[in-house]
Amino acid sequence: MRKNMQTQASNGIKVLVVDDEIGIIDSLSIFLKKSGYIFDGVTDPLEAIEKVKNEHFDLMILDFIMTPIHGDQVVEEIRKFNKELYILLLTGHKDLAPPLETIRRLDIQGYCEKSDKFDQLLLLIESAVKAINQMNMIKKINDELKETTQKLEQAYMESIETLRYTVEAKDPYTRGHSDRVSEYSVLIGKYLGLSDDDLHTLKIGGLFHDIGKIGIPDDILLKPGKLTPDEYSEIKNHPSIGVHILSNAAIFRDIIPIVKHHHERYDGLGYPSKLKGESIPYLARIAAVADTFDAMTSKRTYRDSLSLDIVKSEIEKNKETQFDPQVADVFLDILNNHYEEIKVIQEKYR
Repeated sequence: MRKNMQTQASNGIKVLVVDDEIGIIDSLSIFLKKSGYIFDGVTDPLEAIEKVKNEHFDLMILDFIMTPIHGDQVVEEIRKFNKELYILLLTGHKDLAPPLETIRRLDIQGYCEKSDKFDQLLLLIESAVKAINQMNMIKKINDELKETTQKLEQAYMESIETLRYTVEAKDPYTRGHSDRVSEYSVLIGKYLGLSDDDLHTLKIGGLFHDIGKIGIPDDILLKPGKLTPDEYSEIKNHPSIGVHILSNAAIFRDIIPIVKHHHERYDGLGYPSKLKGESIPYLARIAAVADTFDAMTSKRTYRDSLSLDIVKSEIEKNKETQFDPQVADVFLDILNNHYEEIKVIQEKYR
C-alpha cells in the first residue's frame, strides 16, 4: 500500500542527481525510477548548473564534495537564477557537510550521509515531494488569483478610461491634454535617466492626472472667463476627487502621488497639500512641468496658445518657485535642443 501511494505521489516529479561517482548515479537511477520519479543524472557539477538553467527540475540531489567545484558552489550559482528548486545535499560523512549557516543562506532544504540502503534519503525525498506538491498547489492558486485580479483590474482600467474620455469630451479645448501630458512626462523622464518602471508610472499618471475633473460642475469647468475665488476653490478639489476614484484599484497605486500632487508648487504655495521642494513626490514634479507646458501651449476660449518663446520664458522665470529647477532645466534643454520630439507629440494629438 505504501509503495502504491509513493508511486502516485511521485508521479511527474523530475529529479536531477549530481554526483561525480557514476556508481552513485546508477544506483540512484534504479532506485528513483522504480519509485516512480522522472530521473536525470550528471557527474559534472558545471553541466548540472546549465541543465537547471535550460530545463525544469522539481528536486536536485547533490553531492557535496566534487570537482571542479563543490556542491555549495553549485547551489550558489543556481540560486542566482532559480530560487524555487528543492535541493537535498549528500555527504560522504556528516563532518564533511557545509556549516549550518551556509545551508540556510543557500536555502538547501536538507542533507544526509550517503548509504547503500538509501533509507534516510527516501524519507527526505518523500518529505520533499510533499513540500513540492504543496508549493505547486499554492503557485497554481496564486496564478489563478493573479489572472482573476488582472481581469478585474483591466475592467477597472477600461471604466476609468471611459471617465477620462468623458472629461475631455466636455471641453474641446482640452481634448488630447492628458495624452500629451503623459507623453511629455515620459519624454522628460527619459532625459532624466529614469527607470522603465518610473517611465511607465509617468505614462499612466499623465493619462489619469485630471480624472478628478469628472466631479467638477460643468458651469465651472467650462466657464470661458475668469473664475471666482469660490469657483477656483472648487476646481482645486479635482486632485482629491481623482485620488478617491482611483484608490480602490491596486493597479493605480503607484500613480496616486502624481494625481494628488501635480498642482503642488516647489515654493509650497500649491495645492492640495502645500508640499514644498523635495517633499513633493518626484514624479509629480515632472508631471507638473508637463501639465503646465501643455496648458500654456493649448488654445483656450479666453486666449490663444502662447508662443514658444513666452513659454520658455515663463518656465525659466518660475524655476524654484513653481517648478523643480532640475526638472525645469531638463525640459528647457528639450525645448531648446530637441524640440522636434515635442512637435511629434503635438502632431499626434492635434
